[in-house]
Amino acid sequence: MSNVTEEQMTLVEHITELRKRVVYIIIVLVIGLVAGLLVADPIYEYLRNTEPANQMPLHGFSLWDGVGIYMKFAFIIALAVTLPFAMYQLWAFVSPGLREIERRAALRYVPFVFVLFLLGLSFAYFVVFPMAFSFTSGINKHMNLTETYGITQYFTFMFNLLVPISLLFELPVVIMFLTRIRLLNPLRLRKMRRIAYFVLILLGTMLSPPDIVSDLLVAIPLLILYEISVFMSSLVYRKQLLEQEAWEKEFEEGADTTAV
Repeated sequence: MSNVTEEQMTLVEHITELRKRVVYIIIVLVIGLVAGLLVADPIYEYLRNTEPANQMPLHGFSLWDGVGIYMKFAFIIALAVTLPFAMYQLWAFVSPGLREIERRAALRYVPFVFVLFLLGLSFAYFVVFPMAFSFTSGINKHMNLTETYGITQYFTFMFNLLVPISLLFELPVVIMFLTRIRLLNPLRLRKMRRIAYFVLILLGTMLSPPDIVSDLLVAIPLLILYEISVFMSSLVYRKQLLEQEAWEKEFEEGADTTAV
């Protein structure tokens, strides 16, 4: 069999394996959506009975508004469940190309995907959302507008903040994972710092109300997350260098023994 044929078969095998992993992720996402629909009602009741939602009537302007809100809740729950599973599937896909010690180390990052998502969700809901709502509502009152909120508009406004910020909080674990599988390193991250700061500050201003205090309250945690990511990447990279040095030393000793 020619080398070309062998390479083509290897490529086909990789594509087949990748497709299998994607199918697994889709299945878990669907299961998460179903589970999310089952618990959507108590979550809705909690959010509906806390400020600022309990301070005003929410209206339904369409027969599908209630269904749409439940689906949004289900999506966030499914996302929280699927993200760590997707990270595990990524690990399973690339793990054959890693050494045993790298496989074990990369696998340890998977649970933190869920933890960081919840932290991002909490930060977005308890810090960013109240500021954004207060700011926009204040403008309406300044213009003497009668505020009549539809339930879809209210929760869409909330979710448009919660989902992006929750995903941004995954930055440290994603960078550590990519460092462990040797796709990133702290040297590259430091060179990219100015660009990363610009992008994160831009995202912070887009996700927060247009005043300097709110912008800083959102942008600063994102910058801190980036610096934490660089620091954690440095720890992983340093450990990799030590492992590589130990492996090379062991290889040289083995070669010397064979030569004797």
